[in-house]
Amino acid sequence: MGWSFGLVEWPGGGYGVRVKYVIVIPDGAADLALESLGGLTPFQAASTPNLDRIAQMGRLGTAATTPPGFEAGSDVCSMSLLGYDPSRYHTGRAPLEAAALGLQPGASDWIFRLNLVTTEGNEPDAKMLDHSAGAITDREARTLVMALADHWRDIAPELVRGLTLTPGVSYRNIVIDSAGRDYRSMQATPPHAIPGEPWRKHLPGGCEAADAIRELMLISSEFLPNHPVNLARREQGLRPATMAWVWGQGTTPRMPSFASRFGVRGAMITAVDLLAGIAAYIGWDRLIVPGMTSYHDTDYAAQGRATCEALDKFDLVCCHVEAPDESSHQGDAPTKVASLEAIDRHILGPVLEKLRSFGDPEVDPAAEGWRMLIMPDHYTLVSTRKHDATPVPFAMAGAWVRSLVRRPFSEENAGESDLHVERGHELMEYFLKGGLSKVRV
Repeated sequence: MGWSFGLVEWPGGGYGVRVKYVIVIPDGAADLALESLGGLTPFQAASTPNLDRIAQMGRLGTAATTPPGFEAGSDVCSMSLLGYDPSRYHTGRAPLEAAALGLQPGASDWIFRLNLVTTEGNEPDAKMLDHSAGAITDREARTLVMALADHWRDIAPELVRGLTLTPGVSYRNIVIDSAGRDYRSMQATPPHAIPGEPWRKHLPGGCEAADAIRELMLISSEFLPNHPVNLARREQGLRPATMAWVWGQGTTPRMPSFASRFGVRGAMITAVDLLAGIAAYIGWDRLIVPGMTSYHDTDYAAQGRATCEALDKFDLVCCHVEAPDESSHQGDAPTKVASLEAIDRHILGPVLEKLRSFGDPEVDPAAEGWRMLIMPDHYTLVSTRKHDATPVPFAMAGAWVRSLVRRPFSEENAGESDLHVERGHELMEYFLKGGLSKVRV
C-alpha cells in the first residue's frame, strides 16, 4: 500500500481521505472494583458523559499492552500502545527519559532512572513509603540531586567514575555511566512496585557493577535525610526525599519513525519525560503546555485547548495525562475519580467537538474525517498502589468505527466486547488503517 502523510485507504472509501487522529492516554486509569467506591471501579464511579458518548458512538475493546516476559511498566505499555513492539524496541526505561532531556549517550553507555523516594529509615525492615518523595518540586529535587552528586564524589570517587547525574522533572532524574561497566545482568526493581515493602530486600544485584550502584544508593540514604531541603519539608508536613533509588537501566534504542511506518505526522502533549522520550525516538514533536503537571493540579483545560489547536497542524495528536496513575500509586481513589472527571470535562469534551468539525466522510466525501482513541497504558490498582498487566480497555470512535452493541465505557463492558487485541502494539495499525491489523474479533 502506498502512503503519504495523512492518506488512508478506508473500507469503501478509497484513497484520498485526509484524517485527523487523537489519542488520549489517561495513565493508569484502569482499575478493579473498590469497596470504598461502592463496588465500582474509578471509571464506573466517575461522571464521564463524553467518554460514554464516544464509547457508544464507536467501539469498545481491550488490548494486551504488556507482552509475555515483561512487567506492566509505563515504558513497555506506552511503547506498545503507540504501535511499537517492546520485544523489538525496548532496551530499558531510562534511555527513553534521557531522550526527553536532550541527552545524547554513547551507543555503549548505560542509562539509569534515579528516583528521589521516601523511606521509613535505614533499619533492616524499613519500608518504601513513596516513590515520588511526596511529589517533590523541581527546585527542591534539583538542589538535592546536585548536593548528592557532590557528596558521592567526595565519599566514593571510584564508584562515580564515569557517572553523570542529570536532574529531570520532580523526583525523576537520569544517571549515565560512560565508564564501560557491564550491567546486562543487573536486576533492579522500580520503587513504585514495592510500596509498603522493606526496601533493602529490593536493592540492585546480579552483577559486580550492580554492587557499586547499590553502595551509592546506601550512601544516599545516610546523606539525604538531614539535608536542609528535607528538614524544611518535614517542618511543612511534607514527605522528605530520604534516598536515591536507581533502576530502569538500558542502552540507547533504535526505533523507526512513526511517519515511516504509518505515514502520519504526530505530536505529543505530556508532562512526563518517559512519553516525551518515546515521542522523540519516533519522530514526534513535543508540545509544551504551561500549567501542565504530572498530578491532579495539572491544567486539564490547557491540555484540552492545546490538543484542539495542534490538530490544525498535525495529523495525529496524543494527549497523555499522568494524574490517574499518580493518584493510584498514592492509594487515593477519590482523587483518581476526580482526575477522570476532569479529563472527561476539559479534554474529551472539547476535543470531540473539535474533531467533529472535520466532518464525516461516510456522508460527505469531501470531509477530512477523524478518529479518536481513549486508552490507559496499563491498570494501576488503588488497592495495591501497583501496576497490573490485565489487558486494558479502550474506546475508539470516528469514521467507519461502528458497533452493533452500544455501551458506556467501563472495564467490564470493554471486556464483554467482541474486539480484543492480543498483541497490544497491533492496535495502532487497526486504529489508523481501519481494521487491517491481525486482531481477534
